[in-house]
Amino acid sequence: MAASSLLSSLRSHMSKVRLAGCVVCVQCIHTGRSMFSADKALLVKLRKTTGYTFINCKKALEKFDNDITQAEHWLHDQAQKEGWSKASKLENRRTSEGLIALLRKENAAVMVEVNCETDFVARNETFQQLVQDVAFTTMEHHQSRKQTGYMKSVMSAEDVCNLATPDGSSVAHQLALSIGRLGENISVRRAVSIGVPSEWHVGSYVHGAVLGQSGVPMGRYGALVVFQGGPEGQEEVLGRKLGQHVVGESPLSLGNIGDVSCGESETRLISQNFLLEPQYTVGQYLALQNAQVLDFIRFKCGEETQ
Repeated sequence: MAASSLLSSLRSHMSKVRLAGCVVCVQCIHTGRSMFSADKALLVKLRKTTGYTFINCKKALEKFDNDITQAEHWLHDQAQKEGWSKASKLENRRTSEGLIALLRKENAAVMVEVNCETDFVARNETFQQLVQDVAFTTMEHHQSRKQTGYMKSVMSAEDVCNLATPDGSSVAHQLALSIGRLGENISVRRAVSIGVPSEWHVGSYVHGAVLGQSGVPMGRYGALVVFQGGPEGQEEVLGRKLGQHVVGESPLSLGNIGDVSCGESETRLISQNFLLEPQYTVGQYLALQNAQVLDFIRFKCGEETQ
């Protein structure tokens, strides 16, 4: 019995030693992994500069032992791969939200519409930066062409997506990258660019505008108005007022001086009551300002287009 008890005690002791060894081993492994955890300061910086999720940024830093450059490259690669995949899966989902951006440079102006699924994403800085980038790319394309006189170019979604961006990729590539980041369907709806002679003016207005990091106004409604004349030094003010009218009253055509007004159902710009001074028609107000409207463009975010 004594020998049996001794053997049993010995076996129990050896079992505890083995278990203890396992515990020590697990602790060592855990400690070893913690040496390569994401640095908090780098994590905050990476998330701020890329806009990717906290989890993905943490994963990237751990993967590359806190090398932020490699982590950022890897995140971009992953977002691109996931973006193209998500883009094909989400392409049929409706995109009725989004933003219209308006950019002016000298005698040129562009207006673009980029759509997303929800208003939540439309307020996201990553999405807003994409919209601004599309506006800048469209402007660069416009300025690369030779211009004589008045030039107006209405661009389809496909036209805009094929434009080359400054980094050597394309707008389509940037869309895929943003879809990978935000996980929502994003699409370019349309764009328009105009260039005018030096003696003409371009008025502009964005309703409820928010300014992006690049200073580009964005909102749900936008208008460009091409006009001549106006009080010297007050062309900018007049152009903004005309843009406000176009956004607020939704004219469908320009009309002609002397047209008889159809009242509240009037859709010709010249014959409409002027939004800011309704005692005048737009034509009458322009005559007082010694000005003439030559063309206008109005965008409403999410509207059906032909």
